[in-house]
Amino acid sequence: MKLKRLVLTGAAGRLGSYLREPLLALAEELVSTDIVADIGTLYAGESYVQADLADFAAMEAVIAGAEMVIHFGAVGDEAPFEKILGPNIIGAYNVWEAAHRHGVKRVIYASSIHAVGMYPRAEFIGTDVPHRPDTFYGLAKCFAEDLGRMYWEKRGLESVHLRILSCAQVTSARALGTWLSYDDLIQLVTRAIDTPTVGFTVIYGVSNNDRAPVDNAKASFLGFRPKDNAEAFAARILAEAPAADTSDLAQMCHGGPFASVALGSSGMASMNIVNDAKKV
Repeated sequence: MKLKRLVLTGAAGRLGSYLREPLLALAEELVSTDIVADIGTLYAGESYVQADLADFAAMEAVIAGAEMVIHFGAVGDEAPFEKILGPNIIGAYNVWEAAHRHGVKRVIYASSIHAVGMYPRAEFIGTDVPHRPDTFYGLAKCFAEDLGRMYWEKRGLESVHLRILSCAQVTSARALGTWLSYDDLIQLVTRAIDTPTVGFTVIYGVSNNDRAPVDNAKASFLGFRPKDNAEAFAARILAEAPAADTSDLAQMCHGGPFASVALGSSGMASMNIVNDAKKV
């Protein structure tokens, strides 16, 4: 049975572009929202509302009537704390508080490996390791995860926190372990929505990579069974990879370049992310 209404924040982003159509397969109505003026052509059953995550009244108006919120909106890179604060921290509070006030069943949140990015890559980490953020960006993810736990334990609002590793084309040796394909992203979000009860759950967003550095065993009840494997790109990527450097935190920590940059400085700048956003 389809849900009546879903809300997607961050709909103008690259990942949001791949989620819009699949979400409409799960709901009669999708309300997409972002800070930009428009997102171009809309799918049948989709509407768009321009709204600032840091504006509580705007978010409350968008979320009213929703059964679930898929919260992908944020500053998507490391930045000075003052830039992160509004959309990523205050924005997370606004989403959860508005969801609570309007009786939303569940929030599905785009968390990140950067909430635990300072763990050494040699450590195979589970979903229950203590937070160890690598940046202000990662710290904001920790805040939202703790917020989600608190709203579940104090107010009964469910949430699933998707610690996405790297959902982009494979362009580095690190991505051989961290890659999350778009098809597997869609499956992950779908399982976060259609699982009957989730309480507060953390799960890593990673494909079925031979070199995956994280363990989703404690979230297996969600039924997320990724299909794709970055090993298909290994020969080409490893032939082009720079020499190993054990003094480089970008190579040695789960957070990759985010672990090595100065606080407030872009972690994405050196990652060669291909903007292959889906077009309607």
